[in-house]
Amino acid sequence: MAVLNVKTIEELNERVVRFLQQTPAGDVQKNLKAGLASAFARLDLVTREEFDVQARVLARTREKLAALEAQVAELERVRRS
Repeated sequence: MAVLNVKTIEELNERVVRFLQQTPAGDVQKNLKAGLASAFARLDLVTREEFDVQARVLARTREKLAALEAQVAELERVRRS
């Protein structure tokens, strides 16, 4: 899964908008924006914010797993005694 950098996309859009404002191709902007949105939707991308949230969830899950593994190891050690 790729990570979508929203700021980069916005900067690209702003550059295209500025360029198109200097040309008589007003409808091209609408079509390009719709085309880009459609292309990005098909790429199964996530925003940086969504990625960071999931990274934090994964880190917490790993911590809990490590704690549970230690607890199981201690219970097994006590049971063998």
